[in-house]
Amino acid sequence: MKVLVTGGAGYIGAELCAGLARDERVEELVVYDLLDRGNFGLFMGARLGGAKVRFVQADVLDSRRLLQELAGCDMVYHLAAKVTTPFADAGSSQFEQVNHWGTAEVVYAIEEVAPKARVVYLSSASVYGQGKGSALDPVKPSPRSAYGHSKLRGEAHMERLGDNQSVLVLRSANVYGPGRSMRFDAVINRLLFQAHFQGRVTVRGSGEQKRPFIHVDAVVGTLLAALSPGSPLGTYDLVEHSYSILQLVEALRGHYPETELLFVDQHLGLMSMEVARDARLAGLQPHRNRTLEQDLQAFGAQMAW
Repeated sequence: MKVLVTGGAGYIGAELCAGLARDERVEELVVYDLLDRGNFGLFMGARLGGAKVRFVQADVLDSRRLLQELAGCDMVYHLAAKVTTPFADAGSSQFEQVNHWGTAEVVYAIEEVAPKARVVYLSSASVYGQGKGSALDPVKPSPRSAYGHSKLRGEAHMERLGDNQSVLVLRSANVYGPGRSMRFDAVINRLLFQAHFQGRVTVRGSGEQKRPFIHVDAVVGTLLAALSPGSPLGTYDLVEHSYSILQLVEALRGHYPETELLFVDQHLGLMSMEVARDARLAGLQPHRNRTLEQDLQAFGAQMAW
């Protein structure tokens, strides 16, 4: 089986590629990434499958290279994206270029040279905007940020592709947990870093705003399970829990009791979002029997000092 992962050197992509490299069903693994975030963790540590792994440094907007590398693929994971906080608008042109038009280029190339490939697109819960969201809701999502709009437009391209191919769209919650190329700008990762090394966490707004979250192991486990024939198709929510920022701080204080809490613009009521775990993914998404406090304690134990 030939598998290609766009964004394969990123936070989730690096962990996914490590798992795919260990899978005996994968005969060729193409790691496709521009490395524009400076993610080089993938290239260090335990060896990833030897000769069957090949790295391609290229842009998802490079249609010629996409056609070359996607030719003959049996499975495509499209993870490449300009990623930021759920309600961000800064750099809106980059969101459009990478998340919207980059996804369009990937879809065009799949249609032309990999018409039988199964496709997994990692979207975002940010497509829901504010309030409560669910992939089961027949009402079209209403994103409130440039990032959310760009991911929803990417979904629209995948829907067109789904007319002829097997497509799974996963609307991922905020990801947290250690990894080769982890992002310290992700909410929980940032708060843990601050508590562990600085003894103080910064909360913008009242802290009552909620976000959906999922551990990186659960995301990667779901993506790896999707490699098997007969895995679900359609659009799903990839979520474990929804927490308020204050709930996260309290969980951190269980392990870092002396942590100072600093509010910025506490009078502001920031946008809040809740998404429930999707029961339809029961056979695909791993069920982790760990509390948030246990996750944070294990995460902190991996810090250098």
